[in-house]
Amino acid sequence: MTLNISRILHAGYVFDCGATKIAFDPIFENPFSRNCHAFPQVRFDCDQIRQLTLAAVFISHFHDDHCSFESLDLLDRRTPIYLYCLFDELFDMVRELGFSDVRRLHVNQPVTVGAFEVIPREALDSDVDSMFQIKAAGLNVLNVVDAWIAPGALAGLAAEGPWDMVLWPFQTMREMDVLSPARATPAPAALPADWLEQLAILTPRYVVPSSCQFLQEPWSWYNHAFFPITYRQFQQEVEAALPAARVVRLNPGVSVTLDGASLRAGAPLPWVVPVGDQDVDYQYREDAPWPSTAEIAAHFPALTPAQDARVQDYCAEGLLACYRGMELPPDSYFETLRLWRLSVYDHAGAGTHYYYRVEGDAIERVAEGGALSWTTEIPAAKIYAALELGESLTSMYLRINGERFDAATEAGLADADMVDDPLIRCLFDDAFGAYQAAQLRRIRARAG
Repeated sequence: MTLNISRILHAGYVFDCGATKIAFDPIFENPFSRNCHAFPQVRFDCDQIRQLTLAAVFISHFHDDHCSFESLDLLDRRTPIYLYCLFDELFDMVRELGFSDVRRLHVNQPVTVGAFEVIPREALDSDVDSMFQIKAAGLNVLNVVDAWIAPGALAGLAAEGPWDMVLWPFQTMREMDVLSPARATPAPAALPADWLEQLAILTPRYVVPSSCQFLQEPWSWYNHAFFPITYRQFQQEVEAALPAARVVRLNPGVSVTLDGASLRAGAPLPWVVPVGDQDVDYQYREDAPWPSTAEIAAHFPALTPAQDARVQDYCAEGLLACYRGMELPPDSYFETLRLWRLSVYDHAGAGTHYYYRVEGDAIERVAEGGALSWTTEIPAAKIYAALELGESLTSMYLRINGERFDAATEAGLADADMVDDPLIRCLFDDAFGAYQAAQLRRIRARAG
């Protein structure tokens, strides 16, 4: 018996063995996560997807590029959904979407579905992620998804070998660095050493670079700033470090058939339709120029009066209430009194500036004046999208501390954490399931 493995998109796969077909983290959308455009480019035949018969769907974690209700909405509601998540709310929402068989996954507890045994394995951030060990047809595959392996779990995974294939997240995505490009350090020229060390311990026959690259809007400077590792570099470094292993690129829709002796091309997924050249690679540019936030904001349509009022009310009142209700993280930059400026830019590139005095868990609006300690810039359209549409940080176009401060402030910023930014914390620290909740509202509205 053989095992067929097909790439959907990002960390999504279909595994097919005998009469059993299961899916992992299925995303049938382009763009996904609102603004991540597949690269290479594909489209989906939704009518064919609606005809799929899957024995089960396994979801590794709740992030919107792995658990998307717009994608799940295409599937038969009788499909069992196995979900790794610590929050009951997500299970409730999946059931509200209409799925009748929704089950919680637990680390190291096997699940048998037809020809498959699927075992969730411990990821580095076990409060969020899981990995999957997949056994079928006498074969052993590790799907690392886009997690990292917990140090304590590595020895156990090695003991689970031999590994026929490892699906490895091959990007060191610079989603934090683009928030403050003038302060970002250069991307390392080589793969992280621990990747090669861990792969050498696992000694797989085949390694698939997983968690695909993506692009954003055609005008976006992010399109040269996110992904410093190419498929070519990954293959060269991994095969040099593991001479017995072979790196295999799986573009969206591409399938392979694996057995104990070989790997060969399989029939592509008919409902993933390639668009244009598929053997493309990301063009990372360390020196990619970044436009001002005002220029970026001009690319987005004007908010309606009601939407604009929502943003203004949030900056004037809602943000303050949210901040006061949160617990300050240990060693926060804002434990000491700071003057923070939030600049919100409209579709014409005009900025509205809000000033806040922040100290510990306390925050208040103040008049302009005084030495700034922290600055945040953002398009108004993106604040609205985060508040009402569940948009994630990846495509928010925030700009943090884009200017230089006095010497004392600069010294204090040396150890500051970018995600300590008050706007980031207020929009995302207590926003579990916001993306899925927004999707659920839209799906309900369509259904009438």
